[in-house]
Amino acid sequence: MRKVNLAVVGATGMVGRTFLKVLEERNLPIDNFYVMASARSAGSKLTFMGKEYTVEELTEHSFDKPIDIALFSAGGSTSAKFAPIAAEHGCIVVDNSAQWRQDPKVPLVVPEVNPEDIKWNSGIIANPNCSTIQAMVVLKPLDDKYKIKRVVYSTYQAVSGAGVSGWKDLENGLKGEAPKKFPHPIANNCLPHIDVFMDNGYTKEEMKMIWETRKILHHPDMRVTATTVRVPVFNSHSESINVEFENPVDINEVKELLSKAPGVVVKDNPANNEYPLAIEAAGKDEVFVGRIRRDESVENGINIWVVADNIRKGAATNAVQIAELIVNSLN
Repeated sequence: MRKVNLAVVGATGMVGRTFLKVLEERNLPIDNFYVMASARSAGSKLTFMGKEYTVEELTEHSFDKPIDIALFSAGGSTSAKFAPIAAEHGCIVVDNSAQWRQDPKVPLVVPEVNPEDIKWNSGIIANPNCSTIQAMVVLKPLDDKYKIKRVVYSTYQAVSGAGVSGWKDLENGLKGEAPKKFPHPIANNCLPHIDVFMDNGYTKEEMKMIWETRKILHHPDMRVTATTVRVPVFNSHSESINVEFENPVDINEVKELLSKAPGVVVKDNPANNEYPLAIEAAGKDEVFVGRIRRDESVENGINIWVVADNIRKGAATNAVQIAELIVNSLN
């Protein structure tokens, strides 16, 4: 397999550091490696594969050197400015921000779901929202078999999804301190408010899930609705997903399909209190599904409970998997 020159942009952040960890674990064939961040973090040191690297300041000239792939997790405004510069220099950017996800010219990819979409990239590939990624891995095989008619998402999202500042709000809130990141205390509380509110009353996080589900599954008119909630959990997002299908479903067949789906682990034994838990998904790359049961209020509906580590599969691991697809396409 061909070795590539790879850069991590936003390398000192929560997701950026996890990029490095996942890249080490998956042993991507890397020749030259670069870590980049804002001027504030430039000059700091990071260790990768036993070697120490100095963090470079991200500038307009950072991609003058030959870089094949750049993993970005530095925020939307940074991606808006620097991803096109990288692409112009022949680099393929895998961007973890929301900047490019709805751009019709930019593929939005979950490798277990729509790997073929990387073929039409023009230098930028978008990494979906964390809450969308874990849902897609589970919904794709069901859509292929039964054809999804409608999806209702209710999410229970960890504070790590709001970055280091979100994590600290919970940590400090448990000590009785006032919140700095969230508009209300998150300790011992649930906030039905992730990202900004839109004119239609939904939050941007909810609309992201709606838009991204349609784009990834190639169903622009799919009926999707969502309520996203921040909960006092440090890591791993949990989701209650209600799905209605065009065709009749068999629950045993659903469990069988999901048990064979790539990246999915079925944990569904309520008699023994076995179902996916956020605390058990943390640190893992798989998407866990359980509480699989028929929705008795509609003819062809089911309810499922889906849990995954939002920093790994919901961000870093998915991006590295996309990088692996790119490396394979270069060979």
